[in-house]
Amino acid sequence: MLKDNIKNYNLEELQKIVEDLGEKKYRAEQIFNWIYKENVTSFDDMVNLPLTLREKLKEKFDLHIFKIITKQESKDGTKKYLFDILDGNAIESVLMEYKHGYTICVSSQVGCKMGCKFCASTGVKFARSLETGEIVEQLQAIERDTGIKISNVVFMGIGEPLDNFDNVLKAVAIINNPKGINIGARHISISTSGIVPKIYELADKNLQCTLSISLHSASNEKRSEMMPINKVYNIEELMKACKYYIEKTNRRISFEYALAKENNDNLEDAKDLVKLLKGMLCHVNLIPINKIDNGKFNKSTNENIMKFRDYLNNHGIVATIRRELGSDIDAACGQLRKKEVKKC
Repeated sequence: MLKDNIKNYNLEELQKIVEDLGEKKYRAEQIFNWIYKENVTSFDDMVNLPLTLREKLKEKFDLHIFKIITKQESKDGTKKYLFDILDGNAIESVLMEYKHGYTICVSSQVGCKMGCKFCASTGVKFARSLETGEIVEQLQAIERDTGIKISNVVFMGIGEPLDNFDNVLKAVAIINNPKGINIGARHISISTSGIVPKIYELADKNLQCTLSISLHSASNEKRSEMMPINKVYNIEELMKACKYYIEKTNRRISFEYALAKENNDNLEDAKDLVKLLKGMLCHVNLIPINKIDNGKFNKSTNENIMKFRDYLNNHGIVATIRRELGSDIDAACGQLRKKEVKKC
């Protein structure tokens, strides 16, 4: 049976824990440093702690070190990891290399409830949300395996981040903490399919992270067909929340738009999108949709994708086409799946 995961606690909570163990408060910062700066895998490695404290920590806590089940490498250098998260479930995380550094795409849940019709994660039953430490451990496990320093984090893996709001924000705080992993807030992106109440809540936090909204259509009819959440929070409600977010944070929103052949990729769709987003502080990230097993949507043509981009740019909406990485190992956008670990 696993002990309590010490990575679920932020620095302030660790200070309370060490005081409850009869130790001085400053010991918490030493522990925090060993966990996140040094990325140790054992309490025994925390050599500047008294032996008695290390024994107390081992008795009560676990560092929850993931096991790598499989690691695949794409021809473009992208790496996809399947992690055993130590409870019979597994999740996938992806490491991508760009000119500006290394980016990790992390999962926030085991499975997903949202049911988006173009995403592989929707084909597997939702199991549970990840704890704070399990989110952070994805980054740490990949850094241990590769020896590289990750500079950007995107919450775009398996699951809906805003459906696991508290754990995601706590993980962001640990990743961002200068005494922790120390990745700047503006190098962290949180994606959502559009849980409107949580967008308002996130805006009020004013974290300075990048918010990415999975939009995919300016039409309620088409968006509802692709994303069932639109039947709960329609485009009008979503846009109202997005404008509130921009007003509160003064941060640009990135709208994700997956182009599906003969569905949402024609000139009329582009015109509707311009009308919807005109005047907003935003950027549109065009994604060539990836075909998934039993999926009804197919990838748009390169010609249509470029025409769509050019129309947006020519009408005042900044749009770029996302570079496809890892599609040959099912590591590209919408291709991640939750898997279960076979028990002996």
